[in-house]
Amino acid sequence: MSKPQLKLYLAAPRGFCAGVDRAIKIVELALQKWGAPVYVRHEIVHNKFVVDSLRVQGAIFVHELDQCPDDRPVIFSAHGVPKSVPNAAKARNLVFVDATCPLVSKVHIEAERHYENGLQMIMIGHAGHPETVGTMGQLPEDEVLLVETEADVALVEVRDASRLAYITQTTLSVDDTAGMVAALQKRFPKIMGPHKENICYATTNRQEAVKAIAPLSDALLVVGAPNSSNSKRLVEVASRAGCSYAQLVQRATDIDWRALDGIKSVGITAGASAPDVLIQEVVDAFSKHYEVTVETVETAQENVSFKVPRILRDA
Repeated sequence: MSKPQLKLYLAAPRGFCAGVDRAIKIVELALQKWGAPVYVRHEIVHNKFVVDSLRVQGAIFVHELDQCPDDRPVIFSAHGVPKSVPNAAKARNLVFVDATCPLVSKVHIEAERHYENGLQMIMIGHAGHPETVGTMGQLPEDEVLLVETEADVALVEVRDASRLAYITQTTLSVDDTAGMVAALQKRFPKIMGPHKENICYATTNRQEAVKAIAPLSDALLVVGAPNSSNSKRLVEVASRAGCSYAQLVQRATDIDWRALDGIKSVGITAGASAPDVLIQEVVDAFSKHYEVTVETVETAQENVSFKVPRILRDA
């Protein structure tokens, strides 16, 4: 029997961003420079396939710094860490490499500058997310107040409504964040915003690409991890953009084929921590079940790259 016809719309950009690419390269270069094992505090990026691949090469992933021995290097994840973490590493004379994405570091620097100017910070982000924890940990307690929803904006208690600034997590929904910023500006007319948008270029570009393919697709799959903020936001964006079925899958084995019965078109994208091999795996899986036609829908081109830390450049 002939296979049914299916149109696949591939979003572009999709998958790895420059910050993720740099973080993975940092672990690989550290293993090359110092040999195994190299310790990594938290997942270097939110993707099980990537983490498992690095673990095979000799990376050991731990939750906290006190799980690291004194005689081996340690790497901090791309999401950033509170100031207390590098301070503790220095106190133990550990060799450490900070793989924080430069765009997250930019938010840290911005928060510190506002603090030095006497402003209290309001951060739009998700409680408990490593990036939020790291950013709030750049300043003393109570200097950064977290809001997750517009309802939180109405309830947040500030020290001085005339001395405020806001920052955001870099992986949020552009549309949701715009609503929260508007709510902050309405309640606190003098609040200062970022010099340049905190939501990173990769998050924005991937969301715009999803908006382009969602109305064309009977279903849309986002390749990414369940603890990846930017991947989950892509699912939400797809649903709001008109796709009736949007699902997050870690890899092809997670596809719910029964839910896709009778479809004629599928959109495919990937969060910023998902490697190309997993995206291709999903495309190949559809090719086994359908006669596939693939169209790439490109909404932006990316040519951003970040240098690795100086300590690793000789590797």
